[in-house]
Amino acid sequence: MLLGGRGSGRPSPADQYDALATSTARLVIRRYSTSFGLAARLLDEPVRTHVRNVYALVRVADEIVDAPRPGESDDARRTLLDALETETLAAMASGHSANLVVHAFARTAVACGIEPELVTPFFASMRTDLDVLEHDQASLDAYVYGSAEVVGLMCLRAFLREEPDPQAAYEALRPGACRLGAAFQKLNFLRDLAADHRELGRRYFPDVDPATLTSAERDALLDDVDADLRVAAAAIEQLPPGSRRAVRVAHTLFAELGRRLREAPVEQVRTERVRVPNVVKSRLVARELLRGRW
Repeated sequence: MLLGGRGSGRPSPADQYDALATSTARLVIRRYSTSFGLAARLLDEPVRTHVRNVYALVRVADEIVDAPRPGESDDARRTLLDALETETLAAMASGHSANLVVHAFARTAVACGIEPELVTPFFASMRTDLDVLEHDQASLDAYVYGSAEVVGLMCLRAFLREEPDPQAAYEALRPGACRLGAAFQKLNFLRDLAADHRELGRRYFPDVDPATLTSAERDALLDDVDADLRVAAAAIEQLPPGSRRAVRVAHTLFAELGRRLREAPVEQVRTERVRVPNVVKSRLVARELLRGRW
């Protein structure tokens, strides 16, 4: 039996476990995401913790798909994903899991009202990466919704948790959150075009051959992203102050990625991963902070 507990002045065993789960989610984000980590630090608590908990689960699922163990088959990864989804949905119902990342997510889901209807499309899209190498427009739309838009909606639940009418605010801001998530995902597809095609054999954009991408095709894809970002920008200004500046920073960082993708030689986009250097990210974050419009 653990020492401490009631009357000892120490956290209860349950509280200690919850804190460990939260720390585990935070570690996952720190190890895997520079841009997200920069933006997340600007969120007020407890929203920051809730959003980290969401992204930690997302990252674990993504790693199952895209970072298999040596010799691991697609069937083995599918089994892991299925088990992770089953465990996640069960934990959302019970509030407890033996998997620390799942436990952190489940506590956030219960606290913020994240529905299973947002979780199941996410896992469906993760499984799609094991089965589908080329997309048409319908399958791409479904994939983007499940892999990115629902994640934005989960975060929106966390942003609006303390609003007087969270459901009304959620419905009003839902379209903007979806467009922001879609923009982020499509920028990631274009940034990772070469690696996804060369290493994973995937082609996300319909009728676009990564090996022969033209400037006109690249610009058309970025025009679509820019339209998403414009709609999202209007919604961001309606977020609560404790979340607004962090989401604005994320928007700014991805808009900068889009600008660099547009200005890079198309041959570079076809063969390399275009990045926003960390020093530039830091400068953009500082600029947003100095704007002072929270």
